[in-house]
Amino acid sequence: MKVTKIEIFDCELSRLDPTMFSFNPVLVRLHTDEGITGLGEVGLAFGAGAKAAVGILRDLAQFVLGQDPMNVEAVWESMFRRSYWGTGGGPVVYGGISAYDIALWDIRGKKLNAPIYQLLGGKTNTDLRCYASQIQFGWGDKYTLANEPSQYAAAAKLAVAEGYTAIKVDPLEVRRDGTVVHRQVLEPHYFGLLRHDNIQMAVERVAAIRHAVGPDVDIIVELHSILGTNSAIQFARAMEPYNILFMEEPINPLSAKNMTKVAEKSPVPVATGERTYTRWGFREMLENQALAVVQPDVCLVGGITEAKKICDLANLYDATVQVHVCGAPVSTAAALHIEAVIPNFIIHEHNTIALKECVKELCVNDYQPSNGRFQIPDAPGLGQDLNEEIAMQYLAHTIE
Repeated sequence: MKVTKIEIFDCELSRLDPTMFSFNPVLVRLHTDEGITGLGEVGLAFGAGAKAAVGILRDLAQFVLGQDPMNVEAVWESMFRRSYWGTGGGPVVYGGISAYDIALWDIRGKKLNAPIYQLLGGKTNTDLRCYASQIQFGWGDKYTLANEPSQYAAAAKLAVAEGYTAIKVDPLEVRRDGTVVHRQVLEPHYFGLLRHDNIQMAVERVAAIRHAVGPDVDIIVELHSILGTNSAIQFARAMEPYNILFMEEPINPLSAKNMTKVAEKSPVPVATGERTYTRWGFREMLENQALAVVQPDVCLVGGITEAKKICDLANLYDATVQVHVCGAPVSTAAALHIEAVIPNFIIHEHNTIALKECVKELCVNDYQPSNGRFQIPDAPGLGQDLNEEIAMQYLAHTIE
């Protein structure tokens, strides 16, 4: 069997849905001479990078076209070694490698008439507990910005009413005036020391959530790497009274030494991973035992091939795994297959973006949790296919 055609889909959702904020999944579909197709995704749908994702898929196509998709390890090594930049890394290169790798696993599963989780070793977990993620943007099919503590409490209560037993929030991302930190000039003191008002704003919001959901619902705090080492420690100590499950991306992950210092000083367990790539990126933080939870994004970290290796490496250091998911339905399916298999799974991320109709309609199957738990797809491969009527409107390139 050989890969005979590659299609790249640049899903700039605001083109068809003007109410949608900037969210741009990039998908790839491989065709083979046996009529089997495979679907993959680059995990750069938000932030800057989607258009670069389109370009890297075009450039990496030379290492995939004409290859036997059953040889996923060999194709991965070819993309990693022969692309030159693969051995240096970065989200664009590894995002492209990830998308192709996922698509190859999808083909492999379909060829063998087995879901991917069976090819990875079978189920360790029969269903997956999940949390409602990013409730500062509301919870439901409409994108909103929570500002007042009462809005944070209301979004959390909506999720709990649907059966979720855990929620995640970034209590610093939206300023008191309703603007978003990531989309404006960053607060310079976030990197140094937090002012009392910054800490108080976060405390008011988290306290409102805790009061609304009670003691038995887990709260995860997200920081999107906007803090520095010392301000992250300040923040963690302010969160101690609220029984936080873990603190995600307190600082950027480029310095393992700094992350280790945060972990040693923080009363809240530390997690990171969405901006860390391959085994090599996680190695030093794991060796330092800086992470209680690793969060590899299957669509960025190197695909299914590499994500499974990272999960196994994490297990060696007693770290649990929550795959990072913030993309199109392909990313959800890929994460579920990995998390079904690994013994160190802790919880699945269900992002508010996965509730938006313009995201869900990109693919045929809309995988959503019931009572806060996910079932694992049992169809061959990923168990996901493109919605042709919608996806073909985003077709950007065909390579044969």
